[in-house]
Amino acid sequence: MVPRMKIDALVVGAGPVGLTMAAELARYGLSVRIIDKAPQPTDKSKALVLWSRTLELMDRMGCTASFVAAGFKAPGASVSAGGQQLAHLSLGEVASPYPYALMIPQSDTERLLTQHLQSLGITPERTVELMHFSDSADGVVSTLRHADGREESVESSWLLGCDGAHSTVRHQLGLEFQGNTLNSDWVLADVHLSGVPNAAQVNVMWHSDGVLVIFPITESRFRVIADVEKPPGETHRADPTMEEIQAVLDRRGPGGIQASEPIWLAAFRINERKVADYRAGRVFLAGDAAHVHSPAGGQGMNTGMQDACNLAWKLALVSRGLCAPTPLLESYSLERSAVGDQVLKGAGRMTTIATMRGGLQQSIRNHVASLVFGLPPVRHAMADALTELSIGYPDSPLSVRGSSAHAGPQAGRRAPIREGEAPVGAGDTPRFALFAKADDRTAALLAKYPNLVEPRVREPFEPGGIWLVRPDGYVAAAAATADGDAISSFLAMVSAR
Repeated sequence: MVPRMKIDALVVGAGPVGLTMAAELARYGLSVRIIDKAPQPTDKSKALVLWSRTLELMDRMGCTASFVAAGFKAPGASVSAGGQQLAHLSLGEVASPYPYALMIPQSDTERLLTQHLQSLGITPERTVELMHFSDSADGVVSTLRHADGREESVESSWLLGCDGAHSTVRHQLGLEFQGNTLNSDWVLADVHLSGVPNAAQVNVMWHSDGVLVIFPITESRFRVIADVEKPPGETHRADPTMEEIQAVLDRRGPGGIQASEPIWLAAFRINERKVADYRAGRVFLAGDAAHVHSPAGGQGMNTGMQDACNLAWKLALVSRGLCAPTPLLESYSLERSAVGDQVLKGAGRMTTIATMRGGLQQSIRNHVASLVFGLPPVRHAMADALTELSIGYPDSPLSVRGSSAHAGPQAGRRAPIREGEAPVGAGDTPRFALFAKADDRTAALLAKYPNLVEPRVREPFEPGGIWLVRPDGYVAAAAATADGDAISSFLAMVSAR
């Protein structure tokens, strides 16, 4: 009998989410295999934007520079109606090293992530399909089928379902994908355009017929998206022609925009679906396998990649025996499901507003948008939400607040990133970072938890406070300096000792 292979993690799906998951686990020293039944990566642009928070998290991985070099920096977005600008959202002032939307086709994202993963000694295995699996308290046994029909049994400590909206892992778990398909049809065109006003930014144009959105990909290549009516008698809309795309541009655009050299033309409908729980025993879901929603806001791929960044360090610490499974692994679904709910609601709200019908309703919408976007606090909040800098986990069991008030970031919030400071969680060991005034008490903490906390204390964010920051850059515990017991209590809670 052929011995069964044993590994730490089997990742199913080699899209951006699966590649991120595999790379993070491998960086932390886990043995990983990543499989995909598709014979080759996508050659389509698909998901098009990497937001600031995702780029920050990729800094920990050590691969952001290659993406920035390959992408196109969009400084903001504009919303107009009837040829008049209603709102302009600038990303240049967000508090991030990456104050822009990085426009990059998914095909390039997958290529660069694959190169990063290969630098860690792992190559995605293609034309390999997950047939079935069984989960127990000790591990997961999976049966894989190769292109030549050969079947293989793999035993892993963890199974990660990153296999998209039609996830085999989710189906075999029997989890309900709750939600619906919106009753509207959309067209997409990846084309070359000329005559686009303010071509470096995202242009959202509200029209009585519907919405037109133009995303820059390069200086001359753009993504065009519009909602359209389905031709009479058709159940599913056919992919658009260039003539149809040009007609939409002429009708809803400012005039003078010319489309040419099509790269990808497609029709689609929007699904809004999500599972209630991202975990079942030793099996976890991430990305589209757990949540799908409107492309409005471009949050989908980013949310999935951040799912992977959230889970990987927790699995690594548990696998190494440094942390107890509870509460670390239980926190994954609690934290990321709440984010998934927020993204679903936000993207759905944007879609509803953009596709509003009726002259009176559209007039009211345009007037309100002009007023609201004129308020600087609203623009600031919108920019933080769009770039995903506002994502946090204040209600997580991994967010501990001290009993005393203090200035600076609160538990569960993203820790500030200071210029010239190494990212928390960089390197091959997932450790917490202590931000405080160095003294005998902090020295005692470092001595007690040398495998969980970085060996040096970092400068505090504000005087009079002490913070413990997670390997993914979120504040785990925060307190006034005099209430440092909150930090030691947190470490005692998660430690396997």
